[in-house]
Amino acid sequence: MMRTDTVRKILSWYEGETPGLKTNLSRLLMHGRLAGTGRVVILPVDQGFEHGPARSFAPNPVAYDPHYLYNLAIESGVSGYAAPLGLLEQGADTFAGEVPLILKLNSGNSLVNKQDQALTGTVEDALRLGCVGVGFTIYPGADDSYDMMEELREITLQAKSRGLMTVVWSYPRGGKVTKEGETGLDIIAYAAHMAALLGATIIKVKLPTDHIDLAEAKATYEKNQIAGETGADRVRHIMQASFAGKRIVVFSGGAAKTTDELLDEVRAIRDGGGNGSIIGRNSFQRSKEEALKLLADVMDIYA
Repeated sequence: MMRTDTVRKILSWYEGETPGLKTNLSRLLMHGRLAGTGRVVILPVDQGFEHGPARSFAPNPVAYDPHYLYNLAIESGVSGYAAPLGLLEQGADTFAGEVPLILKLNSGNSLVNKQDQALTGTVEDALRLGCVGVGFTIYPGADDSYDMMEELREITLQAKSRGLMTVVWSYPRGGKVTKEGETGLDIIAYAAHMAALLGATIIKVKLPTDHIDLAEAKATYEKNQIAGETGADRVRHIMQASFAGKRIVVFSGGAAKTTDELLDEVRAIRDGGGNGSIIGRNSFQRSKEEALKLLADVMDIYA
């Protein structure tokens, strides 16, 4: 398929990036059911690190097998598949070239009471596995957030110099951020903007609520009448904070929810101008038949 005008326009936003990076971004944007539309749906499977194997895969035990996850990504026609090193290695030969891969380079685990993540992969690993990019989590607000940002700076330099994209999971927590504020409109906008400032090619954030968390921000939101009543309003503001929509932003599918709840969120993302979704537990914890139907419905909405 020839690159579409929509994809050409998106690539033009990434000024200063190398042809190699733009080639890999194009590979992602031109793959799967949403190829050429400027919308993306990514399958992420890093929950085994974050929550443990049973909490991640017991609802659908075939998902313990890394080949099942590759097959789900390929058969569903998602834009890409993101996972830590071991999951991508276990299937990299069998499924080489069949779906764009994103190597998640850092991971946390629920056995540690600390808002930080360990480096669990390298840019060289991503190149060896044929990935289009690397993923990295930061926790704006956490005690270790500055260290995480400095790690991301070095990884971004390595990745971009080798033509790889950076996908930044920007999840605020700790510091001045309340628990409710972790999905507050002002906090998510701030997190997305920081990821853009750090050079993210693609920004991943949670879908915001209408809560405004910081007292200093509340007056600004009220004075400037920043709309946040509907999901689409809130997505529109996140895109505004992401260089006026000139960065690709995908929204997390989050914890398990009903199909109707998830599809309503997808409609809000579409109507607010978001680029798509990154849906993990809500897909691979369902049976394969149900997962394929759900992902098809999601992509139909975006298409």
